[in-house]
Amino acid sequence: MTDDKTRLAAQAYDKALTYELDYGCCPQCVLAAVQETVGVIDDSVIKASHGLSGGGALSGQGACGALTGGLLALSARRGRDRDKLDKGRFINNFKKGQELVDRFKSEFGGVTCQELQQRFTGRTYDMWQAEEYKAFDQARGQQCARATATVTKWVVEML
Repeated sequence: MTDDKTRLAAQAYDKALTYELDYGCCPQCVLAAVQETVGVIDDSVIKASHGLSGGGALSGQGACGALTGGLLALSARRGRDRDKLDKGRFINNFKKGQELVDRFKSEFGGVTCQELQQRFTGRTYDMWQAEEYKAFDQARGQQCARATATVTKWVVEML
């Protein structure tokens, strides 16, 4: 990896960490930090990722929003274009995505929001209940922000 890429990855990490701590919505934080450091991401992708936060619509049951944001960032660069839907599966994008998923699972012990909640705090939360969401926010500390920043760093290194 070049010194420039290492520097950009570190910048992206710092931006994503700050954004997650200040604003929340981990997939948007990943994508905004990638956009600001290496480009690739359109504002519409950041907007579209909003519903992926908290394991998808705050359900906790789907993939961590930081991971989905990272997968979206990789696909923005490597994914199949609309006009090429009939041109094959573009398997190399899936290979890079699987690399990210495997690394994430190894580092954080799971891929779903609830798995990370359990790992970070010892329990899961119903993020649709205001008291539960507040309890989760306090219990997680900076752990979700660090996961968001780590994914962002890895993605910039992979792009």
